[in-house]
Parts: sequence; C-alpha cells; structure tokens
Amino acid sequence: MTEPLFWLGLSIVLVAASLTAVLVAAIPALQELARAARSAEKLFDTLSRELPPTLEAIRATGLEITDLTEDVSEGVKSAGQVVKQVDQSLDGARKQAQNLQVGTRSVFVGVKAAWKTFTRQKPTRRTERLSITEQSSLTLREREALKAENRLPKAEAYRMNDSYQEVSNWDNGIDE
Repeated sequence: MTEPLFWLGLSIVLVAASLTAVLVAAIPALQELARAARSAEKLFDTLSRELPPTLEAIRATGLEITDLTEDVSEGVKSAGQVVKQVDQSLDGARKQAQNLQVGTRSVFVGVKAAWKTFTRQKPTRRTERLSITEQSSLTLREREALKAENRLPKAEAYRMNDSYQEVSNWDNGIDE
C-alpha cells in the first residue's frame, strides 16, 4: 500500500478493462439501434411520399360526401313537394268525383222522374164524366184520391208522392 503508483496503474487497467467490457456489450445494442434508425428513416420516407396524396384524397372524399348530402337533402325536399302536390291533386280529384256523383244522382233522379211521369197513365177526366151511379160505386178513399190528384198539378203531386222515396231508394238500386 505504500506504492501509490502501483495502485494508480492497477486502477487504470481495471477502468480500461471495464470500458472494454462495456463497449463489447454495447456493440450489438448499437447495431440494433442503427437498424431501428434505418427502419424509422424508411418509414418516414414512405409517410412523406404517401401521406399527402392520401390526405388530399380524404379531403376530396369529404367534399364529395358533403355535395352528395346536399343533393340528397334537395332530393328529399323535392320529393316532399311532389308528395304535397299529389295530395292536393288527390283532394281536388276527390272533390270533383263527389260533385260528379251528386250531379249523376241528380240526372238519374230527374230521368227517372221524367220516365215515371212520361209512362204514367194520364188521369182521365172520366171521373167527371162518370155518372152518379158509377161514382157511388167507388169507395170513399178512391174518390178522395181522385179529388186530390185532380186539384194538384202533376209535378207537385209527383213531388209529394215519389220524390223523397226515389232519392232514398237511389242508393239501393236503380231498377225497382
């Protein structure tokens, strides 16, 4: 322990051996680190080449989706307006059909009334000419019926006797 120079030399040798061992152990790690750096460099090169066109394509796709969404919205609005127009047309057609039905009923009732009036036997003035003996053979009811018909004009008599029944029976069938 008296020789400091010996101890200094020994220490230097031990430090040198330790550094050599560390360097020998670090060489594979440094080689792996270099390989990882090359791989990262290739990745960054690939990203720098491929990323801008991909981002541009994504941006263009987003704009196209926005345009398509606007077109679909306009289409839906247009379809809604067409549906409203169709509804209004159907309402108008329904009203016209109802008016036509009422008009047709009126025409049928008028034609039917005209036909009945046309085919009805004209009351003869025979009752007036009947002799007193013939008049007495009629029942009281027949005589009153004849009097009531003779007093009323034909159109009014028809209206009183047949008009309501004819309209109410019209829905059941035309032929009776």
